[in-house]
Amino acid sequence: MKRAASVTFGRRRGAREGRLARPPAFPEVAVVERFGSDEDGLPLVRPIAWPRPGEAPVMRLVEAGDSLPIGGRAAARLRRTEDGEFEARILRRLDRDRERVVGLFRHGRGGPEVVPADRRNRTLYRVLPGEANGAREDDLVIAETLPARRQGPAQVRIVERLGPASEPHAASLIAIAENDIPTEFPTAALSEAAAAMPVDVKGRADLRDVPLVTIDGADARDFDDAVWAEPDPDPDNRGGWHILVAIADVAWYVRPGSALDREAQNRGNSVYFPDRVVPMLPPALSNELCSLKPNADRACLAAHLWIDAAGRKRRHRFERALMRSQARLTYEEVERARHATGAPTQRLRPLYAAWAALDEARRRRGAIDLDLPEYRVLLDGNGRPASIEPRRRLDSHRLIEEFMILANVAAAEELERLGRPCMYRVHDAPDPAKLAALSEFLDDLGLPGLGVAKGQAPKPAVFNRILARAAATPVAALVNELVLRAQAQALYSPANIGHFGLALRRYAHFTSPIRRYADLLVHRALLGEPPLAAAQDFAEIGAHISATERRAVAAERAALDRYRAAFLAAAVGQVFAARITGIAEFGMFVSLAGVGADGLVPISSLGDDYYRRDERGHSLVGRRSRRAFTIGDAVSVRLLEADALSARLVLALEESGSGGAARRGRRPRYR
Repeated sequence: MKRAASVTFGRRRGAREGRLARPPAFPEVAVVERFGSDEDGLPLVRPIAWPRPGEAPVMRLVEAGDSLPIGGRAAARLRRTEDGEFEARILRRLDRDRERVVGLFRHGRGGPEVVPADRRNRTLYRVLPGEANGAREDDLVIAETLPARRQGPAQVRIVERLGPASEPHAASLIAIAENDIPTEFPTAALSEAAAAMPVDVKGRADLRDVPLVTIDGADARDFDDAVWAEPDPDPDNRGGWHILVAIADVAWYVRPGSALDREAQNRGNSVYFPDRVVPMLPPALSNELCSLKPNADRACLAAHLWIDAAGRKRRHRFERALMRSQARLTYEEVERARHATGAPTQRLRPLYAAWAALDEARRRRGAIDLDLPEYRVLLDGNGRPASIEPRRRLDSHRLIEEFMILANVAAAEELERLGRPCMYRVHDAPDPAKLAALSEFLDDLGLPGLGVAKGQAPKPAVFNRILARAAATPVAALVNELVLRAQAQALYSPANIGHFGLALRRYAHFTSPIRRYADLLVHRALLGEPPLAAAQDFAEIGAHISATERRAVAAERAALDRYRAAFLAAAVGQVFAARITGIAEFGMFVSLAGVGADGLVPISSLGDDYYRRDERGHSLVGRRSRRAFTIGDAVSVRLLEADALSARLVLALEESGSGGAARRGRRPRYR
């Protein structure tokens, strides 16, 4: 049962805003509003109405359960504590029916207003007089909706200013605010991180002479895994490999119940944007002591993994160790070195040979092999998007993925062997209704063969057959996206149901404790540390970090979309190759080639014909002309609008380059 939260009236100085003071007298019950945090990260509140002379005092809100967001209000009961300070226990939250709106502050005809950044929200909010909170024209703000009136526009009050919308980092600021991602660490957590010291080899295996290397993207901000491989010297395992995966020993620095641990659990994971990272751990750890930088001694948890020539794991062993990375390599460097001659190739050859065995095992296992493009934003010196380009999918990426998967499987197996709690990474089989819709869609595309009987669970390999058949067709990208949409969402849970997508019976996350709390829990269990929470709480932690992961994905995607819109704002009027990805009553959605941006072609721009949505054919069909625009069709479109605030792109069909999209009859079938 959640305990009541309490508000503490104190005399201690040093708050981020205002000063902590003992009020001379106060009512037994007061309504308080949160406006900031103190140096320990505890929320600061202020009474809404104060009957005594002078300004209302600033108070600390010491939470024991429910949180109070900035701008949130609550009724609280006040009392004096034994040490002469005062506290108030929350009686009732008063703002639960109020919504937060992130948007642009401006002065309209009717006075100050907020234009929502969320393109799905078409409401224009009027700012209540005296509630602008210092916001300036074209500032990004967080506003709180006020109780609706019977007549007149919706009203809000500004609770926080984020800065000018013209700033280059506006896209990430909006994403952070919309998803309520915490960005400031409590002082106690920062102090613990600052006090952390490097470890020595005492009580650890010494791996400093092993030529471990990190392999990451060129834009990686932290390095929490290093790899190495050699032929297995065991004569009973001819052609087999000994793989070493060394992971930063975050558990050494982040102890259960500490301020660092509480904040890491609250955040759940790091969040990555083109211009910044919102880390799970303070930079003193995530960028320094827990980052496996080259030529620096680092504490690690090492997984020794032995596989046979066919990629099957024979055994594993975990140990706490001290390592020294020999090099910080990028995926591109490793790929180039693989095809070169000389010493670097000799050092990389065992890694690629071991990966070849694991890759073959993956193929036999039937893990789903989706080919989905990823994009990265390249910023100029001012932090503005200079270009957006797809990330190349290299064998070096696949190598690291398979090494990490192998270590993750070994961690789950080891915890089961030891009978210790495990935070599994689980992925359920697809929902039958989604499968039926996918099967119907594939039939319409001319790619039948999903072949799943009603009530029967599919095998992951079934999807691979469909993907292989679609690979050489114009709808390959669409089919990959449709197969992804049909899958269940992966979650964290102490209850194991296996991982459908990877075709694994047990799986856990072990390889990224710098940026994922789930991995830290797995490390602690492997090290034999007593679980901090009971089984029920462990399940709640799994649900919480699953939610923070979804929050991070949504924020990262939203920021990328806004960067795309900002980049394309200079290209209004230009023509782009695109592909239809969705059909609606009001138009069609298209994805622009090269940048992956999604936009809307309104139905009103398709000409003077009347178009209706053909759900069975997934098309817009002209009543008079019988022209059909179908999902998967290639089209040429002209960019009409690009709004960086809402990431909204509006396009028009370019008739001269429609690529055959406007046609009569049914789509071609891809055999």
